[in-house]
Amino acid sequence: QMPVGTEIEGMNILGLVLFALVLGVALKKLGQEGEDLIRFFNSFNEATMVLVSWIMWYVPIGIMFLVGSKIVEMEDIVLLVTSLGKYIFASILGHFIHGGIILPLIYFAATRQNPYRFLLGLITPFATAFATCSSSATLPSMIKCIEENNGVDKRIS
Repeated sequence: QMPVGTEIEGMNILGLVLFALVLGVALKKLGQEGEDLIRFFNSFNEATMVLVSWIMWYVPIGIMFLVGSKIVEMEDIVLLVTSLGKYIFASILGHFIHGGIILPLIYFAATRQNPYRFLLGLITPFATAFATCSSSATLPSMIKCIEENNGVDKRIS
């Protein structure tokens, strides 16, 4: 008996990534003819990032009202605050250990350079990420700081 595959609902991300990779390689192979399309995609990416950053500045207001409505519906507010406080403390502690100790140690082991000097060049994207809680809104700022402050090549960033 032949096994029967089932179709899974949703987008085929792997196929999309593979297509984008192959298209990028093909456009680079075209040389000057492919540069126009590459410039178009770069411009389209920049415009999309601007739109996302606009949206992300308004998202915290909407989230505030969503959370506010749920808080008003709560019966035992003290239990909510203590439980949430414990969760926030555990989350911040975990992020501090991972981002402040483990990842810098890995960076130092791989590059033999000061990881905190590298992180200091990323203060602006970190502040944007904290304010918007969105990696998409932070991306343009991160790319700019990586290239200008930390000297990473544009092709890598």
